[in-house]
Amino acid sequence: MTTTAPSDTGRVPRHEADPVLSIEHFSVDYLGEQVTHAVRDVSLTLGRGEVLGLAGESGCGKSTLAYGINRLLKPPAKVVSGRAVFHSREGVDVDLGLLEGEDLRAFRWDRISMVFQGAMNSLNPVVSVRSQLEDVFRTHRPEMSRQERRTRAGDLLERVGVDRDRLGSYAHELSGGMRQRVMIAMAMALDPQVMIMDEPTTALDVVVQREILREITRLRAELGFAVVFITHDLPLLLEISDRIAVMRHGRIVELGDAVQVYTQPRDDYTKQLLASFPSLTGSRGDFIRSGHAARALHEEDDA
Repeated sequence: MTTTAPSDTGRVPRHEADPVLSIEHFSVDYLGEQVTHAVRDVSLTLGRGEVLGLAGESGCGKSTLAYGINRLLKPPAKVVSGRAVFHSREGVDVDLGLLEGEDLRAFRWDRISMVFQGAMNSLNPVVSVRSQLEDVFRTHRPEMSRQERRTRAGDLLERVGVDRDRLGSYAHELSGGMRQRVMIAMAMALDPQVMIMDEPTTALDVVVQREILREITRLRAELGFAVVFITHDLPLLLEISDRIAVMRHGRIVELGDAVQVYTQPRDDYTKQLLASFPSLTGSRGDFIRSGHAARALHEEDDA
């Protein structure tokens, strides 16, 4: 059963006051001789400008949920129930399940973008960074001139901390962290209102992970987009997320404020996840260096 911590401030939570994405009773099956229920009756609401962490072990359905929301699933996967509704800044509600053809193509990247797991596999190895970034504008902003596209592509790279001289580079000429930054630049090219990040720091060393997290936090503050951050690394989510949803066997078993999930987990599985991370210095939780949870703990110590 999904559990949500009540607000103790008396204020209406952001995801209720100003939602940007609503997921209602969403289920995905993998059809075959034996049907696999990969996502089971998931309901979530993402607030505008919020970072929602989605945690769980490998195979729990996190990526399947993300692909299902963005209409990227391929057979034998099938959305069997529920819907995902996008709430635009202009006050228009869009049921993603009803989009087809050109409308669906135009919606992707423009309103909801995605950073896929494995940047090396996501970038085309025989096409330069410039061509891949400019292709987004050629497709979605055909009115832009060639010079405008090139200037905008360079600006995007610099915004994520990559020199614009790298526009002529190919994926194999970039480090893992630079490739991931290029993917983030591509995802935010059209100023989307929601970015879905599927394990964007996987296979990166801890120093580069920290840099990527800082960039995501800074860009979210500057541009105001909401983020669904998917990972199996729960301590990482405790640092970056406003709220955290814990997923197991295709279901959301716990949903709450990041501080609450860390300090007062309600579900036994969440407790097991937290207990599975060894401490470097002492009691459980010392792996947290900064972020919401650390501040809350320091306030408790001061009190």
